[in-house]
Amino acid sequence: MFIAANLISAIATVLSMVITAMYWLIIARALISWVNADPNNPIVQLLHKITEPVLYPIRRMLPFSLQIGIDISPIIAFLLLLFLKTFLVQTLFDLAFRLR
Repeated sequence: MFIAANLISAIATVLSMVITAMYWLIIARALISWVNADPNNPIVQLLHKITEPVLYPIRRMLPFSLQIGIDISPIIAFLLLLFLKTFLVQTLFDLAFRLR
């Protein structure tokens, strides 16, 4: 069973790294949106392409009363990613530990 435990542990580690990277990308996108960066900049375009699949569904689910000119989807996405990292990754690590 140690093979399954190592596989689950590796999946949890990679998932943790992806979630952490997404945190930083969302923070970078929020900061760039405050300074009105050039939309033709390749870095800005890359940030939009990477983070939009996460932020767009959240924006669609927000009621119109919450859309008061401030985009709170990065905050909600950040909280969801924090929940995933705390719950899902830790659960996978605990499962891997119990399989050993």
